[in-house]
Amino acid sequence: MVGAPDAAHIDGSHFAADGAAGTEGAASEAAGTDAGRVRRPWSRGRRAVALGSAAALILGVGTGIGALSGAALSRTDTATGAFGQGTAGGTTGGQTFSGGGTSGGQGFSGSQGFSGGQGFSGGQGFSGGQGSSSGDGSSGASASTGTTATAAQQRGVVTIVSQLQYERASSAGTGIVLSADGEILTNNHVVAGATSIAVTVESTGRTYTAKVVGTDATHDIAVLQLQGASGLTTASISSDTASVGDDVTAVGNAEGGGTLIAAKGQVTALKQAITTAGEGSADSESLTGLIETDADVVSGDSGGPLLDTDGQVVGIDTAASSGTRDVTGYAIAITKALSIAGDIEAGKASDTITIGTPGFLGVEVASDGSSAGTGATVGGVIDGTPADTAGLEAGDVVTAVDGTSLPDASSLSAALRTLKPGTSVSITYTDTAGASHTATVTLATGPAA
Repeated sequence: MVGAPDAAHIDGSHFAADGAAGTEGAASEAAGTDAGRVRRPWSRGRRAVALGSAAALILGVGTGIGALSGAALSRTDTATGAFGQGTAGGTTGGQTFSGGGTSGGQGFSGSQGFSGGQGFSGGQGFSGGQGSSSGDGSSGASASTGTTATAAQQRGVVTIVSQLQYERASSAGTGIVLSADGEILTNNHVVAGATSIAVTVESTGRTYTAKVVGTDATHDIAVLQLQGASGLTTASISSDTASVGDDVTAVGNAEGGGTLIAAKGQVTALKQAITTAGEGSADSESLTGLIETDADVVSGDSGGPLLDTDGQVVGIDTAASSGTRDVTGYAIAITKALSIAGDIEAGKASDTITIGTPGFLGVEVASDGSSAGTGATVGGVIDGTPADTAGLEAGDVVTAVDGTSLPDASSLSAALRTLKPGTSVSITYTDTAGASHTATVTLATGPAA
C-alpha cells in the first residue's frame, strides 16, 4: 500500500489507514457533560472489544475528549503501519469516539479512509497514531466490576469478533438475537470496517459467520445475518420504556474476553445527548435520546442488552464515560433501535442507512490534499484493489465519478457510498503531471460501512 498521509478517508470509509491507530478507547465528549470522556464499548487492540476501546472508539472508539468514553468495543490492532497508524496494539486513542459513536460515523480516523464506498469517512476514525498505542484495552476505561451472566441473562445474547483487514486489526463487541434464524442487532461501530465477522452464541458455544444486512452509522445501529443458523433463542424485548430509578443490568462481552459479564445499576437519566470528539480531520458526531445508567459498562459491551428486572431488553449499550471515578453508561432505547433495524431489514436505504456492504474503490483520500472545487487527492492506493488496477497513484486527484464532478474530498466518499460491489463506474482523475485520465472500474466488496 502506498504511504498514506496523516488522515485520510478511504473510499468513504474513515479508515485510518492500515492499522488504525487508535484502538478503542477513544473518547468523546458528552453533550452537556463535563465528566470524563465518552468511549465506545467495543474493543480493539490486542483483542478489541467493543464498548470501550474501540467502542471507545466509538463509544469507545477513540479517545476522546474527556468526557465520555465509549463504551464498549474492544479492539486489537496488529498493524503498525500503513495509513499512519500508531503502534498496533493498543487502545490507542486515535479514535475519538468514544461516546457517541464512532461508531457513529465511524471511520476511522479522520481523514483517512478508503474511498471505496464505504468509508469511514464519516466522522470518526482512528486518527493515526494517537492514543496509548501500546496497550490494549479501552483507554481510560476500567475493568468491569460485574459478574458472569446467568443463563437467563445470556438468553439471546451473542459475542461478535470482526476482522478489519485493511486496518490489520480486529474488534470485539456484543449483539442480541432478533430471530431464530440468526438476525442480530448490534452497534454499527462494532462492525464498522469489518471484512469478516464471527458471531458466537455463548449459551451454546457455536460460532457462525455473519453477513451485514445493513448499517446506520448516524444512529449507531447495525443488523447482521448469521449463515446457516436455525432454532436460536431470541432476546426478550420489553414493551415498556425505561424510567429514571429503574434497576437495570448491562450484559456484554466485557473487555472482549469472550465471556458475557453482567453489571447491575440504575437508570439515572433519559433522553440524553452525547457528542463524540473530533479527532484530526474526523468530524464529531452526536447521539440523542439515550438512556443513561450507572451500570459498569466497559469495553466490549457495545451492542449488548440493557436488561430490566424481568430480563427484558430496554436498551442497547453504546457508550460509557472514562476518566472519572464512577462510570456513566449510555444505551440506545430498544424501541428506537428496532425501528431502525426494521428499515434496514426492509431494504430502505437512506441518507443514514446503507444496505449490505458498499462497493470499494481502494484509495486513501488525503485530508489536506486538494482545495475546494478541485476533487479528492489520493493519499494512497491499496494493492490489488480496483483503484490499483486502474493505475491510480498517490498524488493523483480524482475529479469525477461517472461524469459527476467532485467539489472536494468528502464528495468522493459520498459518491461511492451508495454504490454496490460489482458496479461499474468511470473514475476521472488528474495525475501528478497534470494529465487527465478516465478509467472504468468494477467496485470490489468493501468493509462494512
